[in-house]
Amino acid sequence: MTFTQSFMDELMARSDIVDVVSGYVTLTRHGSNLFGLCPFHSEKTPSFSVAPDKQMYHCFGCKKGGDVINFIMDIEGLTFPEAVRFLAKRANIPMPEENEGASAAERLRRRVLELNRTAARWYYDQLQGPQGQAVQAYLDKRQIRRGVAVRFGMGASLDQWDALLRAMTAQGFTKSELLAAGLAVQGKSGNLYDKFRNRLMLPVIDIRGDVVGFGSRVIDNSEPKYMNTTETVAYSKRRVLYGLNLAKKTKRPNIILCEGNLDVVTLHQAGFDNAVACMGTALTQEQIRLLSRFTKELILCYDNDSAGSMATDRALELLRNTDFTVRVLRLPQRLADGKYVKQDADDFIKYQGRDAFERLLSDSANGIEFSVSEVAAKYDLKDDQGRISYAQEISQLLCKLENPVERDIYTTRAAESAGLPPDVMRQEVQRAARQRRAKARSKQLRRDLNPVASLQPDDRAMRYAVPRSAMAEEGLLRLLVQDESLFPDQPPLRPEEFSSPLLGRIYGELWRRRGSGMTALSAVLSPEQMSHLTAILQKPVSATNRQQELDSYIRIIREEYMKRSGYGGQDPLAAAQEIYKDKKGYGGKREVHRRAARADGGSAAGRGQRPHRGHEARGQTRTPGQARQGGAGREDAGVPARRRAGGKKREAEGAARQGQKKG
Repeated sequence: MTFTQSFMDELMARSDIVDVVSGYVTLTRHGSNLFGLCPFHSEKTPSFSVAPDKQMYHCFGCKKGGDVINFIMDIEGLTFPEAVRFLAKRANIPMPEENEGASAAERLRRRVLELNRTAARWYYDQLQGPQGQAVQAYLDKRQIRRGVAVRFGMGASLDQWDALLRAMTAQGFTKSELLAAGLAVQGKSGNLYDKFRNRLMLPVIDIRGDVVGFGSRVIDNSEPKYMNTTETVAYSKRRVLYGLNLAKKTKRPNIILCEGNLDVVTLHQAGFDNAVACMGTALTQEQIRLLSRFTKELILCYDNDSAGSMATDRALELLRNTDFTVRVLRLPQRLADGKYVKQDADDFIKYQGRDAFERLLSDSANGIEFSVSEVAAKYDLKDDQGRISYAQEISQLLCKLENPVERDIYTTRAAESAGLPPDVMRQEVQRAARQRRAKARSKQLRRDLNPVASLQPDDRAMRYAVPRSAMAEEGLLRLLVQDESLFPDQPPLRPEEFSSPLLGRIYGELWRRRGSGMTALSAVLSPEQMSHLTAILQKPVSATNRQQELDSYIRIIREEYMKRSGYGGQDPLAAAQEIYKDKKGYGGKREVHRRAARADGGSAAGRGQRPHRGHEARGQTRTPGQARQGGAGREDAGVPARRRAGGKKREAEGAARQGQKKG
């Protein structure tokens, strides 16, 4: 959706970035900027900067940056139009007509959300009718009460190939929209059919109340057992947690993270309304950011099998050194038919009951204790080699703890578990920490030894073909943002004179917006491009001699542009390749021109070429190419005809003598 400039100016004027960001991040002033812990990655030392004068933010750790709209897009997981709508509602500014200037992508997304909501209602209606008896029987078998099923909006897909397809097209939705929503699949013959058939349907609802996708489970023994919506314009599994739309309202002090959707349903039914689940994937940074808005304590409750253990380890690694307090709830195995079998939260509640789960919840170990015990279980701590291996592995874990008190407590406990002196274990942890720091220093050194690479953007798509010009272009952009008064009334450069198309585009946009600052650049730049721009603007600008700097930047940009123009306006990278070839002496355009000139027969001396040996005294020249040629080459060099004829005679006589010797 496109918005008028006047609307965007008013929105940005009434959406001060400090006020907006302060609702999510605790900021402390340092100089002209404010700093806090980055909400987009885990850190203990604040590296997240907000610049009130530029109305931009930048993280020196994860390199994210942009304006207030970019911030809302990232923190809330919204598209650009949705973020604008969010800020407009916050600022109490009426939105323009919804369909006015809406992009095709935005219109499609709204249609997909509308289709999902309609499909969810249709699935729900089928469950309530006679067609949904098989799915209802399955819910009864799973001991899921009807009121809970209604609360989660559960439904039933029919055992038919195109039941949903026919129902949705009858309500005005197109087949392409059904494909875009992931509700229909196209077969090899080109015909469409329902993706979900004869399944329990679980709508996935985000924290704003939109149905963004569906999870499903078979009601028999067919495969696949679970099936979710694929990635669509409305659904990204990395950004959604099943059940969070309900769990965000809990009165409990924490959130339980489960493995499956039905685990969440069963826990909510048992009174644990703080349960959520990942959507068939491991925990992601986006989900962590989402959870941080509602709690500071997470309880991991994955299945007690190898896959659950691996998922727990990955989650603990992501959550280590964050502001979260993390605990792990261990589900015991269940004895069934004389054998111990795995169980999930759903199984435990059914067989052991609510009170037993509550006790497990209270006794759950913190994340470090869990990890330490997992490592200890791998080794025989009565065996010397086992204790050595244990000490080596546990030290790699403990050296990552940033809190020195926490690190010392668990180092002492690890030593006691292995029957080792605490001082010995501390030495091992310190050695592991030194190795870790050495690796980090080595990595930094490699970056420092390649200064050109350090100047390049991290995103390969934005790499600079001409670093000298690009550095000047960056400097010019900083001055343009910092002090517009330095610039003349007319633009000193054209965007096409920039070696970087991105920097040229930004320059054009900034010049067009002169006087209004950097108003909503996020409307024309991608999040990655905005992050790159904010990184450029973070570099210092001299307080003096700014005019001299500007003149120098303009001169360099023009010089480099003229160099590139000497190659007929070809691509800068291609030009750089030609320069490289010229330097190496093979294949470059200049080399080709030199060789052509040599073949012309003109005076080499007149072109600044070195005369051929043996001809200097006569003032005659011969290029290397001519030296390899026959008489024509010498003729072109101005050799008299008599001398040329004599040379030919001597060559013929020499050849005859050689023939006589062979005879």
